[in-house]
Amino acid sequence: MKHRIEKAKLILKDQDLDALLVLTDYNRRYLSGFTGTSGALIITCSEQFLFTDFRYTEQAAKQATEYVIVEQQGDLMSTLQRHIKDNDYQNIGFEGHIVSYDTYVKLNEGSHQLKPIGEAIEHIRMVKDEGEIANIKKAAEIVDKAYEYILTVAKAGMTEKELKALLESKMLHLGADDTSFDTIVASGYRGALPHGVASDKVIESGDMVTLDFGAYYNGYVSDITRTFAVGQPSDEMIKIYNIVLKAQKTAVSQIKSGMTGMEIDKIARDIIAEAGYGENFGHSLGHGIGLEIHERPMLSHKADNILQPNHCVTVEPGIYVNGIGGVRIEDDILIQENGGQCFTNSTKDLIILKEE
Repeated sequence: MKHRIEKAKLILKDQDLDALLVLTDYNRRYLSGFTGTSGALIITCSEQFLFTDFRYTEQAAKQATEYVIVEQQGDLMSTLQRHIKDNDYQNIGFEGHIVSYDTYVKLNEGSHQLKPIGEAIEHIRMVKDEGEIANIKKAAEIVDKAYEYILTVAKAGMTEKELKALLESKMLHLGADDTSFDTIVASGYRGALPHGVASDKVIESGDMVTLDFGAYYNGYVSDITRTFAVGQPSDEMIKIYNIVLKAQKTAVSQIKSGMTGMEIDKIARDIIAEAGYGENFGHSLGHGIGLEIHERPMLSHKADNILQPNHCVTVEPGIYVNGIGGVRIEDDILIQENGGQCFTNSTKDLIILKEE
């Protein structure tokens, strides 16, 4: 935790601040280790404070050992205001891109100035440390095992919601704390919906089924997509599957530190476009994962961010054809100097489940 705090203190120096005010849940947890749902941090060059209410003070003392724990008196905003005034902070950095206007108004009363720091903390979070990598890797192991299980129980006649229930229950049984987002189950023609959350649609013989799901483990997420068939799929869907598989495998094999998000996105996108399905791949190639399911860096045709060692990203090309269906394949990748380490290792071969 100390190295994270030291990085946060560099923001004070770089932006000429007396204090850094952290109000958002993910940034608060990242910089303190505190998992309570209410609280705030104030970090200065010489000390750190964690403010929370009486429900969490004991928990905070155990988790945020690098911080002075301050029990709020009255509401949190009033407590922060008093502390700011008593310590005569003048220039205070805050998460202006997230904090609400009402909160800004409440905190901006006084002689001090609130200065937005942009995504400075989120940029620190992009580079994962050993503990974070271990948690993401464990979350990935859970989804791999859950997918192996699903291939043994999925069948025609089952609804998408039923399949979702089996999948999520298995992840919890395997040690997940929760799902990392609302599980996507899209079968048959609904596969054309990139974010087709599970419905009452019955999975039919010949349907391709796309599962996009993730496990939440010790505060960190995994995110995987696999597409398989229940019964024999159409020739067109097999063709689409093989195109997506080629694009995904090629991108994974070439991703490495020093590339921009645009460069790796283009590798996969060009393969799909050359096969005649460029207009059917409408989303970005991937995104960072960590405490949040979508965080920096991004992999897209607009992303000029440069990949660095210990960034953790998804690579997830897809093709979606209205009225017919779709295919997406996704892995979680740890960026390294000369390549990428794949955390999700479930088979990407086209699985065609035989009907009973």
